[in-house]
Amino acid sequence: MRIAPFDGDAAEWDAFVAATPGGTFCHLHAWRAVLADGLGHDLGLLAARTGRELEGVLSLAAVRGPLGSFLVSVPFLNYGGAIGTRAARTELISHAVEEGRARGVDLVELRRRTPAADALAGGHDVPGLIPEVRVSDRRVTVVLPLPATADELWDGFRSKLRAQVRRPMKEGMEARFGADQTGPFYGVLARNMRDLGTPVLPRRFFDAIVRGLPAEATIGVVYHEGRPAAGGFGFLWRGELEMTWASAVRSLNRLAPNMLLYWEFMRHAIGRGASTFNFGRCPPGGGTHRFKLQWGGVDEPLPWLQWSASGAGGTPSPSSGRLALATRIWRRLPVRVATALGPRIARTIP
Repeated sequence: MRIAPFDGDAAEWDAFVAATPGGTFCHLHAWRAVLADGLGHDLGLLAARTGRELEGVLSLAAVRGPLGSFLVSVPFLNYGGAIGTRAARTELISHAVEEGRARGVDLVELRRRTPAADALAGGHDVPGLIPEVRVSDRRVTVVLPLPATADELWDGFRSKLRAQVRRPMKEGMEARFGADQTGPFYGVLARNMRDLGTPVLPRRFFDAIVRGLPAEATIGVVYHEGRPAAGGFGFLWRGELEMTWASAVRSLNRLAPNMLLYWEFMRHAIGRGASTFNFGRCPPGGGTHRFKLQWGGVDEPLPWLQWSASGAGGTPSPSSGRLALATRIWRRLPVRVATALGPRIARTIP
């Protein structure tokens, strides 16, 4: 088996991803152009081949900044990692570790999402074969099976949850979906990230996603009195719609636009034939996690693989001690200033 830069075309890569257990929308070839155009990062594509037969693939990007250096698959997304045969995955992971060691990075992180039922792709055999690699449990996602109709989903909610969704409905809020909602979504996201004390990713990143993954990208915005009140950006893949980014205007929290946003995304997912709604990654046990669980979904661990010569436990988080002061300062910036400065920082925090 030979590990080398991928020398095929996008069609070969994407056909392998679509046919391979563990393949996600994060593995698609289009992310190479998206990360280059939207963030200025080079996404290296690695292939494991026996002769000309493709047995495994891995997307890997180096991200460096003032907070550290990282080798990630796939940065700024929830999934990635090596997919393919067991032998191919082991060789690709070993290659990533050796590349991280050679580059002197603080952390190699291979983000993956593997169904528990898929023993071949989901076992913890790889860290056993590569002792330096550990499995992180710092992130989970929440998934909710969707019935055939929105009415069935609504009837299955607890009465308290239905009342929370009705609140923004009574205020006349409405949802709109489509690529033309990217701008309004970004406006809500930028304001909310400032409020959280976190730099926002650049607008051009989301525009690049819409161009590169038009069939998968799903953008929705809830409006209140003609103005964006909440927005979400996600992906439809293999019958599942994931809410990857979501935000709401904090001054409207009492009207619960975020509740209508999630409900409308679920309705939209059912309308497009999805059978699962994925609430996206979050730290276990926090407020965001509890918000997602209230809809009736269940936890799905994200067994990310990590290697670090220095013992780094993950990429930087706003809640970490050394960033706590910066977070408090960032919250005080005017939104326009934070939105102008944020992308320069955010692109270095994968």
